[in-house]
Amino acid sequence: MKKVLALILALVMALALVACGGNQTPATDNPDDENPTEATVKIGFIFLHDNQSTYDLNFMKGAEEACKKLNVEYVFKDNVPEGQECYNTAIDLIDEGCNVIFADSFGHEDYMIQAAKENPDVQFCHATGTKAHTENLANYHNAFASIYEGRYLAGIAAGLKLNAMIADGQFTEDEAKIGYVGAYTYAEVISGYTAFFLGARSVCPTATMEVTFTGSWYDMPLETEGAQKLIDNGCKLISQHADSLGAPSTCENAGVPNVSYNGSTIEAGPNTFIVSSRINWAPYFEYLIDCVRNGKAIDTDWSGTLATGSVELSDINTAVAAEGTAEAIADAKAKLEDGTLHVFDTATFTVKGEALTTYQADVDTDAEYTGDTEVIADGFFHESEFRSAPYFDLQIDGITLLDTKF
Repeated sequence: MKKVLALILALVMALALVACGGNQTPATDNPDDENPTEATVKIGFIFLHDNQSTYDLNFMKGAEEACKKLNVEYVFKDNVPEGQECYNTAIDLIDEGCNVIFADSFGHEDYMIQAAKENPDVQFCHATGTKAHTENLANYHNAFASIYEGRYLAGIAAGLKLNAMIADGQFTEDEAKIGYVGAYTYAEVISGYTAFFLGARSVCPTATMEVTFTGSWYDMPLETEGAQKLIDNGCKLISQHADSLGAPSTCENAGVPNVSYNGSTIEAGPNTFIVSSRINWAPYFEYLIDCVRNGKAIDTDWSGTLATGSVELSDINTAVAAEGTAEAIADAKAKLEDGTLHVFDTATFTVKGEALTTYQADVDTDAEYTGDTEVIADGFFHESEFRSAPYFDLQIDGITLLDTKF
């Protein structure tokens, strides 16, 4: 009799389980309350130079800010050349447990792509690169920001300083020549110095500019030499797209106003520094961490803007800047953000005396830099819309290039 009762009880329990749906987790009152477990993130950072480079230091600051804010483990590898060493470093970082690898220099790209192809479970992200949109790798991504807008705003500060010096009798309108120390004749550098020049010319129409190139992203002696050459050539104000304190220090020694890059250099030039533009990389790193943690796709080409807080100016050195600089920058910034002002408005520049109505830019990079994408529409050159890295490579009137072998 006991065996019969036991069998009946077992049968009743089995039927009850079937009615409830079998071997399942009991439902909650609100299924949306069940949050999936976040993935662990450990990021390895590859830097071309160390923290003596203003460029690399700017990335380091952004990485530390984002990783500490979001409680993410990270590893820094600095002084990694643009060669096979980059690939080797990426593999070492994977061996150290990193599931995200980020590299900060243009020449790192091919080695990052090589590592990405061999390690599909690791996310590879690269600043200033151009190939993510054509490689079509799910785990390889490019990122940049509309720094040309920051350069333009800094250029306004430069132009106003030239005006103030002209008004003070230091030189005449036709002598308002700017000097610019560039690293290479890459589109990224061309886009930057052109935007800076157009910003200056928007308030000082007689301004011209000379650009010298060093052939290196970071070489203090060459940057010092380049800045001094420009000053000797009669340039009244110096800016740069190079990563040491060579140009700012030279300006301070010569008493020539300076607009720097990648952060304030007021300590090196308290009597000559005006303002600096930079990309704030913290917003991108926060975005990247969120994507990996929550299993979301990372943009193939991510481009930060003024609105995302990715493009910034330093505090203005009011002891050197012209009166009204802050107000003029604020006005232009508001217009850039609402779309009523465009840095590369084709009404504001010519090429060989002609206004442009069409231009095929090299967006899908090839060895011959062949134009493949129409980038002029609605009266302006659409920079960083078809990929994140700059592709503005026009040589506009008013700018003279020196040392173009690089």
